[in-house]
Amino acid sequence: PISTASAWTVHDPMVVVQTYNEAGNLGTLVSEVRALDIEVLVVEDNSPDGTGDLADGLAAQDNGVSVVHRTQKGGLGPAYSAGFATVLATGREIVCQMDADFSHDPQDLPRLVKAIEQGADLALGSRYVPGGSTPDWALGRRLLSTGGNLYSRLMLGGSVRDMTGGFRAWRASALAAIDPSTCHASGYAFQVEMAWRSARSGLVISEVPIVFRDRTIGESKMDNKIVLEAMKLITSWGLRRMARRLPSVS
Repeated sequence: PISTASAWTVHDPMVVVQTYNEAGNLGTLVSEVRALDIEVLVVEDNSPDGTGDLADGLAAQDNGVSVVHRTQKGGLGPAYSAGFATVLATGREIVCQMDADFSHDPQDLPRLVKAIEQGADLALGSRYVPGGSTPDWALGRRLLSTGGNLYSRLMLGGSVRDMTGGFRAWRASALAAIDPSTCHASGYAFQVEMAWRSARSGLVISEVPIVFRDRTIGESKMDNKIVLEAMKLITSWGLRRMARRLPSVS
């Protein structure tokens, strides 16, 4: 069972961490998040490297750590949807999400939570607002990421600078209203779809600057299939959005 004990006096945040082959990172990450007195829900996608067993061991030692096991690697979107549903069922007021590979600094979690406490419905850890950066990236990767975000804004509208980032905090009521289980994307386009739905629904979105670091342990899960899915979905959503604005032909 998920513990409800916490030293947070106003809100009681929990962070969802989706894992696949993150045995080299998970123990240290959970330790750093728990040092902030934030509880952790690991959504484990049947990793062959023992991540699931490690997560179970952490949960056995700390009732502030819980694990959801999925039977196969089903994609980022369905994994987060399962995790969000689990946390929302506990009645938490703030739900966070972050990567397991230390690209997202756990020390930034309180800043995201604070943005929710100050009135935001969604707090985005943003690489592309003043104060945000990607210092470890080569020029090619930086151009790919900034180009992807620009393309997303052009196709979908809105002013969110970092639609693809996955370091976020949500007001639970806003997250439930967005209904992640109905998202179409399974890969990293899930992040874009959730940000787009939030903006389209009129949620208050705050972009909190973060420094995004490259992982030092393990391998990236990004591949051409994931990039292709994102491009197809964003283009499709954008074309439908533009078509609805065109005048009818008489």
